[in-house]
Amino acid sequence: MRVFWDEAQRAHDPVFFMLRGVIGTNYEVAARADALLAACRGMALEIVQPPAPLMSAILDVHTSDLIAFLRDAHTLWSAVPGVGPELVPNHHITPEMAANGGRRPDHILGQLGYYTGDTSMPIGPGSWDAALASAGCAIAAAGEAAAGRHAYALCRPPGHHAYAGRASGHCMLNNAAIAAEALRRRGAARVGILDLDCHHGNGTQGIFWERDDVVTVSVHGDPNNCYPWFVGHPGERGMGAGAGCNLNLPLQRGADDAAWVGATQAGLRRLEDCDALVIALGQDASVHEPLGFLAVTEEGFARAGAVVGAVGKPCAIVQEGGYDVERIGTLLVRFLMGLGE
Repeated sequence: MRVFWDEAQRAHDPVFFMLRGVIGTNYEVAARADALLAACRGMALEIVQPPAPLMSAILDVHTSDLIAFLRDAHTLWSAVPGVGPELVPNHHITPEMAANGGRRPDHILGQLGYYTGDTSMPIGPGSWDAALASAGCAIAAAGEAAAGRHAYALCRPPGHHAYAGRASGHCMLNNAAIAAEALRRRGAARVGILDLDCHHGNGTQGIFWERDDVVTVSVHGDPNNCYPWFVGHPGERGMGAGAGCNLNLPLQRGADDAAWVGATQAGLRRLEDCDALVIALGQDASVHEPLGFLAVTEEGFARAGAVVGAVGKPCAIVQEGGYDVERIGTLLVRFLMGLGE
């Protein structure tokens, strides 16, 4: 199995993070990548730097105005007197504002609230370069899957909370969605995305909400009590051509290996008619996760990998969350060994 990683991803080095009203240190740190790289090297996997992604592959998923915002944001921000080192929004456009004709402001301070969904995606001077490199890893992994081989994209920053036109939840570009589109471009008639991060893949769901050529399944903590709070419920099935092509499998707080692996199996059954799979893998389902909600053990990750591998479809595995730096490498190894790598 090839592992795709680009050192440019280290340029994203967020500091700001607010949890339950307390301002602390951001969990999305470069040490996560170090732990995952060490695990891959320990398995003697081939680590490859992917080529720079074509902008057309990004625009298959994201709006051109979001891309322009992310590209230019830090430069415009830095020209404003009195700002901090990172872009962190003070406010966001609300549904009521949008319903009353709310539109994109000209000023960077307003644009920040227009193009982000929360405060957990601080944008620093190297964030855009890192996000592009992360998307390049996902595209390269999709290329391997298109050739019939499993591959792992060590994506940092992660992506599944990013919508077509909005960044949020540690995520700038939706790497799983970009990988799915890359597989479609390479001939897959239908692609399945199985999201195993502890948090609902709300951005991925939104991107493919009205499409039937990409089927989205998310196994996650119950959004009544877990981020992203507002979506991720079982009744959200898609719309129009995409009706029935989205499946949410929320789990209660403290759900164990049996519940998580069982939901993974149920999700895979929904993806049986897909030609290739994108696995959005987050180790934050772990019982030891600092932002934890579920209670999955190392053995649970191994079992999940095994049920994915048993399907016999090529997989582009895209890294999402997981912030227990001491354990995420081991959890990745157990998943990949279960998969059969």
